[in-house]
Amino acid sequence: MIRAAVLGAIIAGLPVAGAAQSVAEQLNDYPTAARADYVFACMAANGQSRETLERCACSIDEIATILPYEAYTQAETVLSMRRVGGERMAVFNSSVAAENLVADLRRAQAEAEIICF
Repeated sequence: MIRAAVLGAIIAGLPVAGAAQSVAEQLNDYPTAARADYVFACMAANGQSRETLERCACSIDEIATILPYEAYTQAETVLSMRRVGGERMAVFNSSVAAENLVADLRRAQAEAEIICF
C-alpha cells in the first residue's frame, strides 16, 4: 500500500519535472561555444585573471536569463555589421528594429554587469 502511494506520487510529479526541464532548457538555449566566445572577449577586455573568468561567466549566464539566444545573435549580428561600414550597411545603423535589438542587448549587459561586476 505504501509502495503504491509512493509510486503514485512519483508518477504524479513527472509532468512537473518535465515542465521544469522545459523551462531550464529555455533558459539555457545559448550554445557552449557562444558562451565561451563571450567569456573570451570579456576577459580580453577586463583582464586574464580567475576572478575575471568567474565574473565574465556570470555575465553571460545573466544575459542568457534575460535575452533569448535568437535575440542575442541578432543583436550581435547588427553590431558586427555596423563595424563593416559602407552604404550597404546603412540599414543596420538607421533601422528602428536594429536599434531595438541592440538596446535590448545593452540593457541585458548592463544588468549583468551590475550583478556580476
